[in-house]
Amino acid sequence: MLNYRNGLDRMPSYDTTEQDWKIKVNANESNLGLPPLVEERVLSRLSRVAFQRYPNLEYDMLCEQIGCAYGWGKENVILGNGSSEIIEKIFYVFGGDATHKIVYPAPSFSMYKIYAAASGAQDVVVPLQEDYSLDADAFIQAVNQNNASLAVLCNPNNPTGNVLSIETIDYIAGRIRCAFLIDEAYTEFCDQSAVSLLKKYDHLMIARTFSKAYSLASCRVGYMLAHRDIIDMAAKTYMPYHINTLSLTTADTVFQMCAEFEPQIQMICGERDRMQEKYKHLRGVTAYPSYTNFILIHYAGACALNDELIHQGIGVRSFHNAPRLEDTLRISMGRPNENDAVFRAIKDYVEART
Repeated sequence: MLNYRNGLDRMPSYDTTEQDWKIKVNANESNLGLPPLVEERVLSRLSRVAFQRYPNLEYDMLCEQIGCAYGWGKENVILGNGSSEIIEKIFYVFGGDATHKIVYPAPSFSMYKIYAAASGAQDVVVPLQEDYSLDADAFIQAVNQNNASLAVLCNPNNPTGNVLSIETIDYIAGRIRCAFLIDEAYTEFCDQSAVSLLKKYDHLMIARTFSKAYSLASCRVGYMLAHRDIIDMAAKTYMPYHINTLSLTTADTVFQMCAEFEPQIQMICGERDRMQEKYKHLRGVTAYPSYTNFILIHYAGACALNDELIHQGIGVRSFHNAPRLEDTLRISMGRPNENDAVFRAIKDYVEART
């Protein structure tokens, strides 16, 4: 009989099962791809990659470029296979056993629970309010009363779409003393970031990704900005050369040319606002305010509606009976014609049952 690690069979898992969708708006990816000029530059640089070498130089170049863009040095930046890997490592750094408490709100990014379990820490969940807003004082109280080692906020929040003001982040950061991670995977869609607070708080960390606004979900590259002592400790949890040269070179090019993505980001935000207004007028449907590249809707028959969408080859994210997310669907923003097609399918289904 194989002797597995204790508790592994009880670990929650993240379902990545996919199918060949006609319209795929279920993973908060960009359906737009790289701008032509960026794609041309990426392919040119990849053609000159030294495949026989480990990715030392490429890693340092990207860290230096990111740090410089925010007024920091490369020693204040760490990279990961998507911001998800960075978050997982931070949970490990500040976890270890049940005496280490990690506080985060719910509903939020479902991987937080998985990372907390994997790190061996005890998670402390702060329920969001009825409208999915965060009670900042309740969050602060949970952190301080539990003597937490890590506090985590996804801002804007996935999957609810709402955002905390920088003033609220500042308010929380000033009243807790443990490590404080802000997951900013969707920050490009709301023009708000807590990066400006890093110089004020040495326990603050900002994690970001290239997967959403910059169309690089396939490359799996993310980064975190923090004070050097945190970066140094986090670096101890990584294997050598943990990101490949192809991904690093691509991300480096994209970061240099991030202005090329601005029209795409503005289009996604415009589509989000346009579609949010349309869903608001469907009887029986609640569309929650969003500052991301997706919309969360509530409909009493969401599971059956999702089955119909699957039948039509449309992939959205259904949360089934997830706590506090019962009967909700998360719809990523695609191209305008895709968004209209998804809306028509939902509208036809809902109106036929009204």
